[in-house]
Amino acid sequence: MSPAPATFWFSLRHRLLGLLLGGVAAAWLVTMVFSYIDAHHEVDELFDAQLSQAAQTLLALASHDEGDDIEDLGEATHKYQRRLRFQIWRGDGRLLMRSKNAPEAPLTTSSGFSETHNDDGHWRHFSQWNEERSLQVQVSENHHIRDELIGHIAWRLLLPALFGLPLIGLWVWLATRQGFAPLDGIARQIASRDPQQLQPVQPATAPEEIRTLLEALNGLFQRVEHTLEAERRFTADAAHELRTPLAALQAQLQVAQRARDSDERDRSMSQLQSGLTRAAHLVDQMLHLARLDPESGLPNPQSVDLPELAEEVCADLGPQILAKNIDFDLTTSPGCQVTGQAEWLGVLIRNLVDNAVRYTPDAGQVRVNIARNDAQVTLSVSDSGPGIPPEERESVLRRFHRLNQGNQPGSGLGLAIVARIAELHGAMLKLDTSNMPKGLMVTIQFPVR
Repeated sequence: MSPAPATFWFSLRHRLLGLLLGGVAAAWLVTMVFSYIDAHHEVDELFDAQLSQAAQTLLALASHDEGDDIEDLGEATHKYQRRLRFQIWRGDGRLLMRSKNAPEAPLTTSSGFSETHNDDGHWRHFSQWNEERSLQVQVSENHHIRDELIGHIAWRLLLPALFGLPLIGLWVWLATRQGFAPLDGIARQIASRDPQQLQPVQPATAPEEIRTLLEALNGLFQRVEHTLEAERRFTADAAHELRTPLAALQAQLQVAQRARDSDERDRSMSQLQSGLTRAAHLVDQMLHLARLDPESGLPNPQSVDLPELAEEVCADLGPQILAKNIDFDLTTSPGCQVTGQAEWLGVLIRNLVDNAVRYTPDAGQVRVNIARNDAQVTLSVSDSGPGIPPEERESVLRRFHRLNQGNQPGSGLGLAIVARIAELHGAMLKLDTSNMPKGLMVTIQFPVR
């Protein structure tokens, strides 16, 4: 036997918190990445502009003092100044001026902007000639300056996230806790109810998002209440209906016990046997109805040959038909298959034919007809009995409702069972006057599937 599948529970509040914080963190991260890339680009542009400006300034100064020999400059004192260096070269390759931290070899062999990676570090260079190409200025900047500045910018972007995300998480937690308070109130209201309390849930405040859930829950309560009420009514009616035949059986048994001769005893035993038959029929009908009530559909529906099933049922009722000398006729058409449960359809046909035979007087007529057209299969049972007045036809479909039609035995459940089986098969039930005087015709139309 395979183990039952595990049930996974999750907190809607935790899930919402995770989704919100995850979304905010992802958006913040994307913003930081784009901000970092943009800041890096702007810093590069700014420092490149400064390199170009410094080169042009040095080139102007060198052009003014072009004929003089210029010694090396003194040691740089500012931390950023130590990461900058420059050289001024003459057109014949002579070094005219350099910063203290600049080598005597050319900083770069390229014109314009260039970069070098060596043991001395990562440097950004800018080289420019004057118009006469007699002087060349080379300015270099250690790339660490840019990286350090970009690092400060990234940290300034990251710092609000480190402090802001916990604060946002706390706020979202408090907000969701407050927002889900009505759900907690509804849960407490339902948990505190007794099983008999099935009135609709009516919270003081209910968000729009859970109104559909409340309507479904209230609908379920209403259906459960109707089901319980039907069960209570069925139990009460069944107890009342069983009390009468049981009391009659007890009386007949007492009469049989006090009988003074065999003839009186035989009459009492015959009546006792008749009472037992009626009580058994009532219990059988109640069991059929009890089996039908919990079902909400057809379990494992199959194709059923309705004419064949009707022939079997009518054959079983043959002795009862012959005992009353009834003119009985069964007419069928080929291809009258319906989708359903053969056992339940057999009960339906048996109840209809049994009622028709029981209420039809001796030498009367009973007609059973099964026909089909393109849309439906029709089963009709007609008799020449007393019939049912039009104003009573809806009432006889209720449980334990019996008409005052002489001394015919009955439980008042036959047509109720027929109506329930027809409902489960999606069929339409109709009571009408038969083409015989005062007779009843019951018609059931099954859809063709």
